[in-house]
Amino acid sequence: MKLLKSAVVATTLALSLGSFSATADVCLGMACMYNRMTPVEGIDATVVQVTEALNAIGNKAGEDVIIGNIKEALTVSKEINANDKVDRNRNRANESLKKARTAVKSGDLIAATERLKEAEKQFLDLKGMIDLTQADRVSQQTNMLNRILDTPDTAAGTR
Repeated sequence: MKLLKSAVVATTLALSLGSFSATADVCLGMACMYNRMTPVEGIDATVVQVTEALNAIGNKAGEDVIIGNIKEALTVSKEINANDKVDRNRNRANESLKKARTAVKSGDLIAATERLKEAEKQFLDLKGMIDLTQADRVSQQTNMLNRILDTPDTAAGTR
């Protein structure tokens, strides 16, 4: 009886999943919320928002405009999804953005400007980490291929 019940549930599930159109944009979970751009594009878009926040401070715009730019930078930064190392450093840069937002709310625009410049530098540094990870992947693939093919790697300890 349990086997029959499991078979009915599996068949119903398979038929219900097959009834969706293949051309429809079906999103499952968090995967469709982000990843609309590459990590480098995400970094560039975030830096643009940080620059707009700095310009808004320089133009003596209202607190709401500055905070809106910072919130948009925090939102766009979620698109930066390369690896764990980049993600850790993205979180550190986001902390600078959050501290800048807190400084704006308290009315300290000088501290907010410093934090925003710090965040801008941190986001720009992420590009170098992405390039480094590509080089790491190549070196790791070389080591893996050498192990698979059982060939000696003369440069194994020099990297």
